[in-house]
This record gives sequence, structure tokens and C-alpha cells, in this order.
Amino acid sequence: MARSSLYQQVASELRRAIYSGDLGPGAQLPTEADLMQVHGVSRNTIRLALGALVNEGLITRAPKRGTIVRDRRPLLIYPQRELEPQPTGEMREAFAFAVTQEGREFSQNIEISIVNPVEEIASRLELAEGEEAVVRRRLRFVDGQPYNTNDSYFPRWLVGNSEIARPGDINRGANRVLEELGHAQVRVVDDIWARMPTQAEAERLQLELGTPVVVYVRVGYDGGDTPVRVALSVFPADKHLIRYELGRR
Repeated sequence: MARSSLYQQVASELRRAIYSGDLGPGAQLPTEADLMQVHGVSRNTIRLALGALVNEGLITRAPKRGTIVRDRRPLLIYPQRELEPQPTGEMREAFAFAVTQEGREFSQNIEISIVNPVEEIASRLELAEGEEAVVRRRLRFVDGQPYNTNDSYFPRWLVGNSEIARPGDINRGANRVLEELGHAQVRVVDDIWARMPTQAEAERLQLELGTPVVVYVRVGYDGGDTPVRVALSVFPADKHLIRYELGRR
């Protein structure tokens, strides 16, 4: 049997054990020597199999612990619910609300800037050349782990004198502030695609080797069909499950 088939077979058996729960999050895999003996293959074959699983984001190599199964508990996100009213008393930003609904802990770091956005953002906001935007850059954490980034851009003429342009969290969310400014979002357009992360993204999100990301761009429009917000999010693919519920009108 070819070496490539051997390592794929070993990887397949280990993958099956991980997905079935026989090897749960944090479980230590057998040593390379033990795997060699069990499967009757060479050390190089075992290393190729383990390397494949590392690239898939299923396992990681931890100092002094060997090779362990990664914790792959994804956060369930319903993008269509962002503009839905929250229950009375639950005045929280949409993502924070989703995290706390799962009984998990939410936190974030926020940076505010006035920028001339890149063409992709400027065109989505329909800004004239040289027109500025306010951007709220957020690194969001779940249970103390960096989970995603969210950079929200707003026309400066619209939000320049509001909470959106000031440092600090907005507990009720920027969407509510836009509503108070008379520009409630009534329609959104989503673009979603996957790619490998940039080095800066990998460092900021503390990504394991081989982890792809999902890029999620949402443009929000007010009642006059004016774009009032562009939200650019980067989601590590192993930490998020995006679910849409669609119904016939």
C-alpha cells in the first residue's frame, strides 16, 4: 500500500475517534511510538497523519503534554436576528446577547478612529472621495479567548457627535444609537466568504496553524436606502457556526 494511503488511513481513524467523542476536547493522543505500534507503520507516516489533523484544526501540539484534541465548541450565530427586538430589559449588543444566551462570558477590546476608509468600505458606504468614516474596531472574547474581530464603519457626518464616535462600550448596541439618530437599519446585505488568515489576523486571534477564517461583511441601510453601517467581521472557522433561518413570504 502506498505511503500516502497509509497516512490517510491513520488520519481517518483518528479523525473518526475525535468526531465520535472517543477522543474529546483536551484528550491526549497516543505517542508517536504507540501509534506506530498500533498501526504498524513508520514514524514518518504517523507524522504525516498528525500533520494533516493539525492542518484541519482538530489537534494541536502542547508543550509538555504532547498532541491533544482541540476544544472545538463553536458559538452559534443567527445573523438574521441582529435587527430583531430583544426581550424587555435585555439592552445588549447583538453578539454579546448571543454569547450570554449560551451561558458564556463576553468581553471585548474597543478602539475608535476617524479614517479615510479603503475603497471597498468607502464604496459600500457610498462615501464621496475624501469623505471620512468613524470605525469602531473590536476584538471580541468568549470565555476569555479571542473569538473574532468586528470593525464597524459609519459615515462621520451621521455619527460624529454620537456615542458611536466616543471610546467605550455601548451596552445597548450601535444599532440602537442609529435608530435614535433617525437612521434605523431596515435592510441589510451580507457577503460571506472563506480564506486563510493574514499573519496579523492569526496573531491577533491566536489562531492554530491551518485554521481558516470566515470573512463576513454586512451593510445596513436605513429607510431611505442610505448605507449607514458596514460591519467587517473575521470569524475563525473552528469557533463559529453561522445559521440562517429562511421562510417563504
